[in-house]
Amino acid sequence: MIAVQAPTSVPNPLSVPVNAPEHCPGTESELAGKSDACAGCANQAVCASGATQLPDPNLPLIKERMTNVKRKILVLSGKGGVGKSTFTAQLGWAFAVDEDTQTGIMDVDICGPSIPTIFGIASEQVHSSSSGWSPVYVQDNLGVMSVGFMLPTHKDAIMWRGPKKNGLISQFLKDVDWGDLDYLIVDTPPGTSDEHLSIVQYLKESGIDGAVLITTPQEVALQDVRREIDFCKKVGIRIIGLVENMSGFVCPNCKNESQIFKPSTGGGKRLAKETGVEFLGSVPLDPRIGKSADYGVSFLDEYPDSPATTAYLDIIDRIKDILGD
Repeated sequence: MIAVQAPTSVPNPLSVPVNAPEHCPGTESELAGKSDACAGCANQAVCASGATQLPDPNLPLIKERMTNVKRKILVLSGKGGVGKSTFTAQLGWAFAVDEDTQTGIMDVDICGPSIPTIFGIASEQVHSSSSGWSPVYVQDNLGVMSVGFMLPTHKDAIMWRGPKKNGLISQFLKDVDWGDLDYLIVDTPPGTSDEHLSIVQYLKESGIDGAVLITTPQEVALQDVRREIDFCKKVGIRIIGLVENMSGFVCPNCKNESQIFKPSTGGGKRLAKETGVEFLGSVPLDPRIGKSADYGVSFLDEYPDSPATTAYLDIIDRIKDILGD
């Protein structure tokens, strides 16, 4: 088990009972006694009544730290392997093209932190000062924070239960010296569990500007995205829109496009129409996207002529329009 030391002492952020189920949302959470994880718990009725809910002492500290962040965007996907972290990276690269735009990437995929590799900074370490943890900077206006920087080696597995994950997310928001940011992009793991509930709870006072949902065309991915849309509606997160990744294959040589993952049920565009979510666009599968991620370079900069780059930039421009930037 990997032990991560905080720059300051951090109390348990969610006051999870000793006999709580593994994915307990916490006694002071709005979902206390109401989430799926609460089923069968001996404390469910008490938690649901609100009798155990106490103010989280970290919330004022997080709110104060987040006052310097203009926009907070979540990148979500109900299913793994749909290109969520890759899209997060391209979004960060695109924002940071403007030297006057300060961008931060917060990787809360605790068990599968891929953001450091995608940005080419996997060998870096986090440093602390009197003002807290310092992000690792890809360039002067693009900083990254991930548990991946805190592991002894890239082979080490993180085997944490919910409360410890929640505590680290609290630290990323409260103890990281993000400075003045125009955008804080939060890369989340697949699903709708501990990490997602924690982000919603910790940012409820400072506000979340919206979520971008990532899918691929096949129905097996769309099913999980439907659950993610339901999650956003239940916890009150604005959905900026839906992106369909791997929408066809672009040959790097002839530039012709063919379908690899056939949208048997209509793909992301139909799902967006059915659920009333804006369809932001489709990104074709270009093998050089994976190559760029492996080498830690910006795909947008390396391959500006790719149809995928055009798609990324159109989607990112639309996100800016929706946010009013």
